[in-house]
This record gives sequence, C-alpha cells and structure tokens, in this order.
Amino acid sequence: DSITGPLNLGNPSEIAVKGLAERIVALTGSRSKLEYRPLPADDPKQRRPDISRARTLLSWAPHVELDEGLKKTIAWFEALLARGELAEPHLPPRIAAAE
Repeated sequence: DSITGPLNLGNPSEIAVKGLAERIVALTGSRSKLEYRPLPADDPKQRRPDISRARTLLSWAPHVELDEGLKKTIAWFEALLARGELAEPHLPPRIAAAE
C-alpha cells in the first residue's frame, strides 16, 4: 500500500522491434512478412526502461531470457487457440488512409 506510481517492469536490454518481430516469426514458424512504415515524428528512437525503482522497492529484476519468454507466450496463445478461446486474432483494425 505504501508504493504508489508507475513501476517499469521491463528488460533494460534493448532490442529493435524489427529483431523482435523476426524472432517471433521464426519461433512461430509463421510465413508472415514484416511491413515497414515511416516512424511518427515524435516516436522515440530507443526504448530502454529504467527498472531501478522496481529493483529498489520490489527487489525485482527480469530473470527470463527473451526467447524463453517468447516461447512461453506463444505456447499460451496456442493453448487458447486449441481450446477455442481465441477464435480470431485480437489485433486493432486497419485504418484505411483517407484519400
């Protein structure tokens, strides 16, 4: 109850979104093709969460390697699909560009 405010619970090791997407495609055996679009002008070029507050207040640090975590997440989604609990991908709808 004494801890208020946000805490970053990420991995301070940086990985490019492209590299992450490529790992996911490889681990799932997907035939998906990556689509590249221009970054928004205000999009940060690098993201590296500061987890020092979580380390201090919660004695927390990441301990699962990326590939292990991705494999567990993929298995979880596959189980949902197998049980019919995830009939369609829950992705945001594509927004058509105004002409």
